[in-house]
Amino acid sequence: MQTLEAKIERLMNNVIQSKEAVGANILILHKGQELYHKVFGMADKENQLPMKRDTIFRLFSMTKPVTACATMILVERGELDLQDPVSKYLEGFQNQTVWTEEGLVPVEREVTIFDLLNMTSGIPYPDLSFPTGVMMDQLFSKIKEQFQLENPTSTLEYCNQIGKIPLSFQPGCRWQYGLSADILGGIIEVISKKSYGAFLKDEIFDPLHMKDTGFFVPKEKEDRFAVNYYFDEEKKDLLPFLEQFLGLEGYGEDVSFESGGAGLVSTIDDYKNFAQMLLQGGTYQGIRILGKHTVDFMIQSRVPESQREAYRWGSNLGYGYGCLMRILEDSGAAANLGSIGEFGWDGWTGNYVTIAPREELVILYFIQRAGAGTSPAVRTLRNIVYGEL
Repeated sequence: MQTLEAKIERLMNNVIQSKEAVGANILILHKGQELYHKVFGMADKENQLPMKRDTIFRLFSMTKPVTACATMILVERGELDLQDPVSKYLEGFQNQTVWTEEGLVPVEREVTIFDLLNMTSGIPYPDLSFPTGVMMDQLFSKIKEQFQLENPTSTLEYCNQIGKIPLSFQPGCRWQYGLSADILGGIIEVISKKSYGAFLKDEIFDPLHMKDTGFFVPKEKEDRFAVNYYFDEEKKDLLPFLEQFLGLEGYGEDVSFESGGAGLVSTIDDYKNFAQMLLQGGTYQGIRILGKHTVDFMIQSRVPESQREAYRWGSNLGYGYGCLMRILEDSGAAANLGSIGEFGWDGWTGNYVTIAPREELVILYFIQRAGAGTSPAVRTLRNIVYGEL
Protein backbone atom coordinates (compact mmCIF):
# COMPACT_ATOMS: atom_id res chain seq x y z
CA MET A 1 0.00 0.00 0.00
CA GLN A 2 1.35 3.42 -0.95
CA THR A 3 2.23 5.90 1.78
CA LEU A 4 0.79 9.40 2.00
CA GLU A 5 4.20 10.76 1.00
CA ALA A 6 4.38 8.59 -2.11
CA LYS A 7 0.88 9.55 -3.26
CA ILE A 8 1.54 13.28 -2.91
CA GLU A 9 4.96 12.92 -4.54
CA ARG A 10 3.38 11.29 -7.60
CA LEU A 11 0.68 13.97 -7.76
CA MET A 12 3.14 16.86 -7.58
CA ASN A 13 5.55 15.35 -10.07
CA ASN A 14 2.62 15.27 -12.52
CA VAL A 15 1.65 18.87 -11.66
CA ILE A 16 5.14 20.21 -12.37
CA GLN A 17 5.88 18.02 -15.40
CA SER A 18 2.56 18.98 -17.01
CA LYS A 19 3.30 22.67 -16.28
CA GLU A 20 0.28 23.20 -14.08
CA ALA A 21 2.67 24.98 -11.70
CA VAL A 22 6.35 25.85 -11.43
CA GLY A 23 6.49 24.90 -7.75
CA ALA A 24 4.34 24.20 -4.71
CA ASN A 25 4.35 24.25 -0.92
CA ILE A 26 2.07 21.76 0.89
CA LEU A 27 1.33 21.60 4.61
CA ILE A 28 -1.16 19.30 6.34
CA LEU A 29 -2.03 19.47 10.04
CA HIS A 30 -4.02 16.86 11.95
CA LYS A 31 -5.05 17.21 15.58
CA GLY A 32 -2.59 20.04 16.07
CA GLN A 33 0.38 18.12 14.71
CA GLU A 34 2.16 18.41 11.39
CA LEU A 35 1.08 15.37 9.40
CA TYR A 36 2.93 16.34 6.23
CA HIS A 37 5.05 19.10 4.73
CA LYS A 38 7.07 19.28 1.54
CA VAL A 39 8.11 21.81 -1.08
CA PHE A 40 8.28 21.05 -4.80
CA GLY A 41 9.88 22.74 -7.78
CA MET A 42 10.86 26.37 -8.10
CA ALA A 43 9.76 29.70 -6.67
CA ASP A 44 11.52 31.53 -9.53
CA LYS A 45 12.53 29.33 -12.47
CA GLU A 46 14.20 32.16 -14.40
CA ASN A 47 16.70 32.67 -11.59
CA GLN A 48 16.70 29.02 -10.51
CA LEU A 49 15.46 29.79 -6.99
CA PRO A 50 13.93 26.67 -5.42
CA MET A 51 10.68 26.66 -3.50
CA LYS A 52 11.32 26.85 0.26
CA ARG A 53 9.20 26.54 3.35
CA ASP A 54 9.44 30.30 3.97
CA THR A 55 8.71 31.35 0.37
CA ILE A 56 6.32 34.33 0.27
CA PHE A 57 3.17 34.03 -1.86
CA ARG A 58 0.50 36.39 -3.16
CA LEU A 59 -2.68 35.30 -1.38
CA PHE A 60 -5.21 37.05 -3.61
CA SER A 61 -8.66 35.87 -2.41
CA MET A 62 -7.25 33.95 0.55
CA THR A 63 -7.06 37.50 1.92
CA LYS A 64 -10.85 37.38 2.31
CA PRO A 65 -11.08 35.07 5.37
CA VAL A 66 -8.60 37.38 7.14
CA THR A 67 -10.87 40.34 6.35
CA ALA A 68 -13.88 38.45 7.68
CA CYS A 69 -11.96 37.82 10.91
CA ALA A 70 -10.98 41.50 11.17
CA THR A 71 -14.61 42.53 10.67
CA MET A 72 -15.84 40.20 13.41
CA ILE A 73 -13.24 41.57 15.84
CA LEU A 74 -14.98 44.95 15.58
CA VAL A 75 -18.41 43.30 15.85
CA GLU A 76 -17.34 41.62 19.11
CA ARG A 77 -16.16 44.98 20.46
CA GLY A 78 -19.47 46.65 19.72
CA GLU A 79 -17.83 49.06 17.26
CA LEU A 80 -19.62 47.61 14.24
CA ASP A 81 -23.12 46.18 13.76
CA LEU A 82 -23.76 43.63 11.03
CA GLN A 83 -26.93 45.51 10.09
CA ASP A 84 -25.15 48.86 9.75
CA PRO A 85 -25.51 50.44 6.31
CA VAL A 86 -22.19 50.86 4.53
CA SER A 87 -23.05 54.53 3.94
CA LYS A 88 -22.64 55.11 7.68
CA TYR A 89 -18.89 54.78 7.13
CA LEU A 90 -18.32 55.50 3.41
CA GLU A 91 -19.98 58.52 1.79
CA GLY A 92 -19.59 56.99 -1.68
CA PHE A 93 -22.35 54.52 -0.77
CA GLN A 94 -24.98 57.19 -0.21
CA ASN A 95 -27.89 57.36 -2.68
CA GLN A 96 -26.89 54.23 -4.54
CA THR A 97 -28.61 52.94 -7.65
CA VAL A 98 -29.20 49.51 -9.18
CA TRP A 99 -28.76 48.68 -12.86
CA THR A 100 -31.78 47.14 -14.59
CA GLU A 101 -32.58 46.55 -18.26
CA GLU A 102 -35.03 49.45 -18.01
CA GLY A 103 -32.40 51.79 -16.57
CA LEU A 104 -31.09 52.80 -13.14
CA VAL A 105 -33.41 52.58 -10.15
CA PRO A 106 -32.83 53.58 -6.48
CA VAL A 107 -31.88 50.90 -3.97
CA GLU A 108 -34.85 49.49 -2.04
CA ARG A 109 -32.61 49.30 1.00
CA GLU A 110 -28.96 50.13 1.63
CA VAL A 111 -26.08 47.68 1.40
CA THR A 112 -25.17 46.43 4.91
CA ILE A 113 -22.09 44.91 6.53
CA PHE A 114 -23.91 41.56 6.49
CA ASP A 115 -24.35 41.84 2.72
CA LEU A 116 -20.61 42.44 2.32
CA LEU A 117 -19.71 39.38 4.40
CA ASN A 118 -21.99 37.15 2.35
CA MET A 119 -21.32 38.58 -1.15
CA THR A 120 -24.98 39.60 -1.50
CA SER A 121 -24.17 43.29 -1.87
CA GLY A 122 -24.45 43.56 -5.66
CA ILE A 123 -20.94 45.06 -5.89
CA PRO A 124 -19.25 43.26 -8.81
CA TYR A 125 -15.67 42.65 -9.83
CA PRO A 126 -14.51 44.18 -13.14
CA ASP A 127 -16.05 41.95 -15.80
CA LEU A 128 -16.80 42.72 -19.45
CA SER A 129 -19.65 40.18 -19.63
CA PHE A 130 -22.33 42.34 -17.92
CA PRO A 131 -23.03 46.10 -17.65
CA THR A 132 -22.05 46.84 -14.05
CA GLY A 133 -18.91 44.74 -14.47
CA VAL A 134 -17.99 46.89 -17.49
CA MET A 135 -18.49 50.04 -15.40
CA MET A 136 -16.25 48.62 -12.68
CA ASP A 137 -13.64 47.70 -15.27
CA GLN A 138 -13.65 51.30 -16.50
CA LEU A 139 -13.11 52.52 -12.93
CA PHE A 140 -10.18 50.13 -12.43
CA SER A 141 -8.65 51.29 -15.72
CA LYS A 142 -8.91 54.89 -14.55
CA ILE A 143 -7.27 54.06 -11.23
CA LYS A 144 -4.51 52.17 -13.04
CA GLU A 145 -3.80 55.29 -15.12
CA GLN A 146 -3.57 57.37 -11.94
CA PHE A 147 -1.01 54.94 -10.53
CA GLN A 148 1.07 55.16 -13.69
CA LEU A 149 1.00 58.96 -13.30
CA GLU A 150 2.37 58.50 -9.77
CA ASN A 151 -0.94 59.56 -8.24
CA PRO A 152 -2.02 56.32 -6.54
CA THR A 153 -5.49 55.91 -5.07
CA SER A 154 -5.80 55.27 -1.33
CA THR A 155 -7.90 52.47 0.16
CA LEU A 156 -10.69 54.86 1.23
CA GLU A 157 -10.71 56.67 -2.12
CA TYR A 158 -10.93 53.31 -3.84
CA CYS A 159 -13.89 52.23 -1.70
CA ASN A 160 -15.81 55.48 -2.16
CA GLN A 161 -15.37 55.36 -5.93
CA ILE A 162 -16.55 51.73 -6.01
CA GLY A 163 -19.68 52.82 -4.11
CA LYS A 164 -20.65 55.18 -6.93
CA ILE A 165 -20.88 52.35 -9.47
CA PRO A 166 -24.48 51.03 -9.81
CA LEU A 167 -25.15 47.72 -8.10
CA SER A 168 -25.84 44.57 -10.12
CA PHE A 169 -29.04 43.86 -8.17
CA GLN A 170 -30.98 44.98 -5.14
CA PRO A 171 -28.95 44.35 -1.95
CA GLY A 172 -29.54 40.94 -0.41
CA CYS A 173 -31.41 39.49 -3.40
CA ARG A 174 -28.61 37.41 -4.97
CA TRP A 175 -25.06 36.15 -4.50
CA GLN A 176 -22.31 37.58 -6.70
CA TYR A 177 -18.55 37.34 -6.25
CA GLY A 178 -17.12 40.82 -6.13
CA LEU A 179 -15.43 43.63 -4.23
CA SER A 180 -17.34 43.30 -0.95
CA ALA A 181 -14.26 42.35 1.09
CA ASP A 182 -12.36 45.37 -0.22
CA ILE A 183 -15.13 47.61 1.09
CA LEU A 184 -14.88 45.96 4.51
CA GLY A 185 -11.19 46.89 4.59
CA GLY A 186 -12.11 50.53 4.06
CA ILE A 187 -14.77 50.44 6.76
CA ILE A 188 -12.27 49.00 9.22
CA GLU A 189 -9.93 51.91 8.43
CA VAL A 190 -12.69 54.41 9.23
CA ILE A 191 -13.62 52.75 12.54
CA SER A 192 -10.09 51.98 13.74
CA LYS A 193 -8.54 55.24 12.50
CA LYS A 194 -5.60 53.15 11.25
CA SER A 195 -4.56 51.94 7.83
CA TYR A 196 -6.06 48.54 7.15
CA GLY A 197 -2.60 46.99 7.14
CA ALA A 198 -1.78 48.49 10.54
CA PHE A 199 -5.06 47.18 12.00
CA LEU A 200 -4.34 43.65 10.75
CA LYS A 201 -0.79 43.77 12.07
CA ASP A 202 -1.90 44.89 15.55
CA GLU A 203 -4.96 42.66 15.90
CA ILE A 204 -4.12 39.48 13.96
CA PHE A 205 -0.61 39.20 12.51
CA ASP A 206 1.48 40.13 15.54
CA PRO A 207 -0.59 38.06 18.04
CA LEU A 208 -0.48 35.05 15.69
CA HIS A 209 3.26 35.45 14.94
CA MET A 210 2.51 35.99 11.24
CA LYS A 211 5.78 37.84 10.68
CA ASP A 212 5.81 37.55 6.88
CA THR A 213 2.20 38.57 6.22
CA GLY A 214 1.12 42.01 5.01
CA PHE A 215 0.33 44.17 2.00
CA PHE A 216 3.93 44.54 0.85
CA VAL A 217 7.20 42.61 0.71
CA PRO A 218 10.09 44.38 2.48
CA LYS A 219 13.25 44.76 0.41
CA GLU A 220 15.18 42.36 2.63
CA LYS A 221 12.60 39.63 1.89
CA GLU A 222 12.27 40.10 -1.87
CA ASP A 223 14.53 37.10 -2.56
CA ARG A 224 11.85 34.93 -0.89
CA PHE A 225 8.96 36.29 -3.00
CA ALA A 226 7.69 33.71 -5.49
CA VAL A 227 7.13 34.72 -9.10
CA ASN A 228 3.55 34.53 -10.40
CA TYR A 229 3.22 32.61 -13.69
CA TYR A 230 0.67 32.20 -16.47
CA PHE A 231 0.47 29.56 -19.15
CA ASP A 232 1.33 30.91 -22.60
CA GLU A 233 -0.71 28.88 -25.09
CA GLU A 234 1.56 29.80 -28.01
CA LYS A 235 4.82 28.86 -26.29
CA LYS A 236 3.22 26.06 -24.25
CA ASP A 237 5.12 27.19 -21.21
CA LEU A 238 4.67 28.99 -17.88
CA LEU A 239 5.91 32.58 -18.13
CA PRO A 240 6.04 35.37 -15.51
CA PHE A 241 2.73 37.22 -15.13
CA LEU A 242 3.64 40.91 -15.01
CA GLU A 243 0.27 42.65 -15.42
CA GLN A 244 -1.53 44.67 -12.76
CA PHE A 245 -4.55 42.70 -11.53
CA LEU A 246 -7.55 43.72 -9.39
CA GLY A 247 -6.12 47.16 -8.70
CA LEU A 248 -2.97 45.85 -7.06
CA GLU A 249 -0.17 48.16 -8.14
CA GLY A 250 2.67 46.06 -6.78
CA TYR A 251 3.99 44.84 -3.47
CA GLY A 252 6.47 47.57 -2.59
CA GLU A 253 6.56 49.41 0.72
CA ASP A 254 4.83 52.42 -0.87
CA VAL A 255 1.60 50.47 -1.58
CA SER A 256 -1.40 52.82 -1.31
CA PHE A 257 -4.42 50.53 -1.87
CA GLU A 258 -4.60 47.79 0.77
CA SER A 259 -7.08 45.37 -0.77
CA GLY A 260 -9.18 43.50 1.79
CA GLY A 261 -10.21 41.08 -0.94
CA ALA A 262 -6.92 40.25 -2.61
CA GLY A 263 -3.90 42.23 -1.43
CA LEU A 264 -2.08 40.19 1.20
CA VAL A 265 1.13 38.20 0.87
CA SER A 266 2.05 35.44 3.29
CA THR A 267 3.94 32.20 3.90
CA ILE A 268 2.44 28.78 4.42
CA ASP A 269 3.47 28.77 8.11
CA ASP A 270 1.96 32.20 8.74
CA TYR A 271 -1.34 31.16 7.21
CA LYS A 272 -1.16 27.90 9.14
CA ASN A 273 -1.29 29.92 12.38
CA PHE A 274 -4.36 31.81 11.16
CA ALA A 275 -6.07 28.56 10.13
CA GLN A 276 -5.24 26.91 13.47
CA MET A 277 -6.77 29.89 15.29
CA LEU A 278 -10.07 29.39 13.45
CA LEU A 279 -9.94 25.61 13.94
CA GLN A 280 -9.43 26.10 17.68
CA GLY A 281 -12.45 28.36 18.08
CA GLY A 282 -10.64 31.69 17.89
CA THR A 283 -7.53 31.05 19.99
CA TYR A 284 -3.92 30.16 19.18
CA GLN A 285 -1.20 29.34 21.73
CA GLY A 286 -3.28 30.91 24.48
CA ILE A 287 -3.97 34.13 22.55
CA ARG A 288 -7.64 34.86 21.85
CA ILE A 289 -8.41 36.60 18.55
CA LEU A 290 -12.13 35.77 18.41
CA GLY A 291 -14.68 34.17 20.68
CA LYS A 292 -15.87 30.63 20.01
CA HIS A 293 -19.45 31.75 19.32
CA THR A 294 -18.11 34.25 16.80
CA VAL A 295 -16.19 31.55 14.90
CA ASP A 296 -19.28 29.30 15.01
CA PHE A 297 -21.25 32.16 13.45
CA MET A 298 -18.63 32.64 10.73
CA ILE A 299 -18.69 29.05 9.51
CA GLN A 300 -22.42 28.76 8.89
CA SER A 301 -23.84 29.17 5.39
CA ARG A 302 -25.91 32.36 5.06
CA VAL A 303 -26.91 32.23 1.39
CA PRO A 304 -30.25 30.48 0.68
CA GLU A 305 -30.49 28.02 -2.18
CA SER A 306 -32.70 30.43 -4.11
CA GLN A 307 -29.83 32.93 -4.32
CA ARG A 308 -27.03 30.59 -5.38
CA GLU A 309 -27.38 30.64 -9.17
CA ALA A 310 -24.11 32.57 -9.64
CA TYR A 311 -22.39 30.46 -6.98
CA ARG A 312 -22.55 27.12 -8.79
CA TRP A 313 -19.07 26.92 -10.25
CA GLY A 314 -17.19 23.64 -9.89
CA SER A 315 -15.27 24.25 -6.67
CA ASN A 316 -18.41 25.48 -4.89
CA LEU A 317 -20.74 22.59 -5.73
CA GLY A 318 -21.94 21.05 -2.48
CA TYR A 319 -20.84 24.09 -0.47
CA GLY A 320 -22.69 26.92 1.21
CA TYR A 321 -21.20 30.37 1.79
CA GLY A 322 -20.84 32.79 4.67
CA CYS A 323 -18.32 35.29 6.05
CA LEU A 324 -16.29 35.20 2.82
CA MET A 325 -15.73 31.42 2.96
CA ARG A 326 -17.24 28.24 1.54
CA ILE A 327 -18.70 25.65 3.95
CA LEU A 328 -19.15 22.00 2.91
CA GLU A 329 -22.77 20.82 3.14
CA ASP A 330 -22.92 17.87 0.73
CA SER A 331 -19.78 15.89 -0.17
CA GLY A 332 -21.74 13.99 -2.82
CA ALA A 333 -22.62 17.19 -4.69
CA ALA A 334 -18.99 18.29 -4.27
CA ALA A 335 -17.88 14.93 -5.73
CA ASN A 336 -14.86 14.66 -3.46
CA LEU A 337 -13.97 13.24 -0.08
CA GLY A 338 -14.58 15.73 2.70
CA SER A 339 -15.96 16.44 6.14
CA ILE A 340 -19.32 18.18 6.54
CA GLY A 341 -18.74 21.64 7.99
CA GLU A 342 -15.21 22.08 6.63
CA PHE A 343 -14.59 25.65 5.51
CA GLY A 344 -12.03 27.81 3.73
CA TRP A 345 -11.32 29.50 0.39
CA ASP A 346 -8.80 29.72 -2.42
CA GLY A 347 -6.93 32.42 -4.34
CA TRP A 348 -6.67 33.41 -7.98
CA THR A 349 -3.06 32.20 -8.04
CA GLY A 350 -4.02 28.70 -6.88
CA ASN A 351 -3.48 28.97 -3.12
CA TYR A 352 -5.98 26.92 -1.15
CA VAL A 353 -6.98 26.28 2.46
CA THR A 354 -9.61 24.05 3.98
CA ILE A 355 -10.24 23.66 7.72
CA ALA A 356 -12.24 20.67 8.98
CA PRO A 357 -13.34 20.99 12.63
CA ARG A 358 -14.73 17.43 12.91
CA GLU A 359 -11.42 15.95 11.78
CA GLU A 360 -9.19 18.63 13.37
CA LEU A 361 -7.62 18.93 9.93
CA VAL A 362 -6.02 21.77 7.95
CA ILE A 363 -4.89 21.38 4.33
CA LEU A 364 -2.77 24.17 2.80
CA TYR A 365 -1.67 24.12 -0.85
CA PHE A 366 0.29 27.13 -2.14
CA ILE A 367 1.29 27.75 -5.77
CA GLN A 368 1.64 30.86 -7.97
CA ARG A 369 -0.25 30.33 -11.24
CA ALA A 370 -2.49 33.09 -12.60
CA GLY A 371 -6.12 32.03 -12.89
CA ALA A 372 -5.66 28.68 -11.14
CA GLY A 373 -8.22 28.93 -8.31
CA THR A 374 -9.17 25.50 -6.96
CA SER A 375 -7.23 23.33 -9.41
CA PRO A 376 -7.75 19.62 -10.19
CA ALA A 377 -4.58 18.97 -8.17
CA VAL A 378 -6.31 20.36 -5.06
CA ARG A 379 -9.23 17.98 -5.45
CA THR A 380 -6.82 15.06 -5.84
CA LEU A 381 -4.78 16.20 -2.83
CA ARG A 382 -7.94 16.42 -0.70
CA ASN A 383 -8.95 12.88 -1.62
CA ILE A 384 -5.46 11.58 -0.82
CA VAL A 385 -5.43 13.26 2.60
CA TYR A 386 -8.98 12.29 3.60
CA GLY A 387 -8.24 8.75 2.50
CA GLU A 388 -5.45 8.59 5.10
CA LEU A 389 -7.58 9.68 8.08
